[in-house]
Amino acid sequence: MYLSYLLKLAALMGGQMNVTSSYISPALSFISNLQKVVTPLKERQERRMLFYHTTIGKLQEEAPAINWLACLQAAFYPVQLNTSQPIAVHDMDYLKGMSHLIGQWQKRRDILQTYMILCLVANMSPALDRRFQEAQQEITDKLIGRTTEPKMVRSARWKKCLSETSTFFGPVLGEMIVQEIFPQKAKDLAEQMFSEIRDSIHNQLDQVEWMDSQSHQEAKEKVYGVQVEIGYPGGIHQTEEMDHEYQEVEILEDNFFHNVVVCLTFLRRRFSQRLVSPHLQDNWEVVPWSTHSYYSLRRHAVVFPAGMFRLPFFHPEFPSAVNFGAMGFFMAHELLHSFYDYVWSETCSDCDMQALAQGKDCLVKQYERYSLKGQHINGSFTLLENAADTGGLAIAYQAYKNWLAKHRWVKDLPWPGVSHHQLFFISFAHAMCGHQNLEGLQTFLNNDPHSPPSLRVVGSLSNSQDFSRHFRCPSTSSMNPVLKCRIW
Repeated sequence: MYLSYLLKLAALMGGQMNVTSSYISPALSFISNLQKVVTPLKERQERRMLFYHTTIGKLQEEAPAINWLACLQAAFYPVQLNTSQPIAVHDMDYLKGMSHLIGQWQKRRDILQTYMILCLVANMSPALDRRFQEAQQEITDKLIGRTTEPKMVRSARWKKCLSETSTFFGPVLGEMIVQEIFPQKAKDLAEQMFSEIRDSIHNQLDQVEWMDSQSHQEAKEKVYGVQVEIGYPGGIHQTEEMDHEYQEVEILEDNFFHNVVVCLTFLRRRFSQRLVSPHLQDNWEVVPWSTHSYYSLRRHAVVFPAGMFRLPFFHPEFPSAVNFGAMGFFMAHELLHSFYDYVWSETCSDCDMQALAQGKDCLVKQYERYSLKGQHINGSFTLLENAADTGGLAIAYQAYKNWLAKHRWVKDLPWPGVSHHQLFFISFAHAMCGHQNLEGLQTFLNNDPHSPPSLRVVGSLSNSQDFSRHFRCPSTSSMNPVLKCRIW
């Protein structure tokens, strides 16, 4: 399957089948061996080895096949580097294995060159013509499945290359996003909702029994100290500054590939400049029309881009149950990630560690009982996300109830037998809608710290007493277990 894709790329580049196959087959062998030395993400997380701290000089000793100083100097220009520079690598075992593998293939430099050319063309396929894009989409569908993401993400997903580069087309596009998909009325409502979510977390912290009084206070200060950015970066309206920042980016009207290369080059340069320029370190990691929210540990900030606040998950005219069930949940989920050190690193010396361990063990065992298409969940690998899901749902629901108390008048719903409280939970489940084929599911479970979307719904709802009450779940049903797991 992958061999066919590589042969198709070679043919699209003008190669003859009888010639290119003699290069592609060995290149695929190299790729296969390279994949074997990759340490799976969940294994590195379980070993608490997400980062390995070393120096460029020591890296050179451990993985000598590459001139690391020259490579990193080129990649991070204009940052000044030397062999004593401290660095952090994600997978040191992979770099060692890669170096050893390159050494074995030194006599076939033509194969190494073929591998690098194939990688370059594959990465640039979204900027090439439709034939390259269709070839990449076909192999992507076969390897990871077409629909591995929640519906909310799928519905707004753009071409990969465009999503990475279109932010560089200047402030005009930024103004369009602000005005068209996230008007001021929507932004005001989103900020009010976030305030309600944050207040609910603040109040909920007093109910977290494994935390002592000092950690309660520290956590409360932390949640109010978090920086929140909703919709778009504050500087997007500063047209003059943005014009100056992008003045070196030359966009040609009739040369898309050139534009992509120029923008990617600028992106790389700005990434390097962020390392030495403090004023650039507050830049977002995503574009405003992205559907990906995140918590930044370095900045102690939560970011919710404008792309998330769209139909059918958010609208100023929607019943508040819909908005809180979807966006309120995501807000609470990201805010809870700011407390990850309490759960993962166990930094609270005076907390009840035994009670915390029991809560973690409960969640781990709960999710490891689940299976999807015959595949089981790694409860330890997904623990932090499962804890944020369960806690986030409870907090979002409490925030919704507080909102209702302040806005007592609500319209009757047009669906007989469905209450506003039930609609909250329906909206939460709707936001997670997704489907995965078996191949995509296997890849997802090995690389994504979240549980599959359907199990995020089942797990969180079965831990919610409020859900069981409003839907009158029998005490013997799987969605209303006697033992409900929760950390927050």
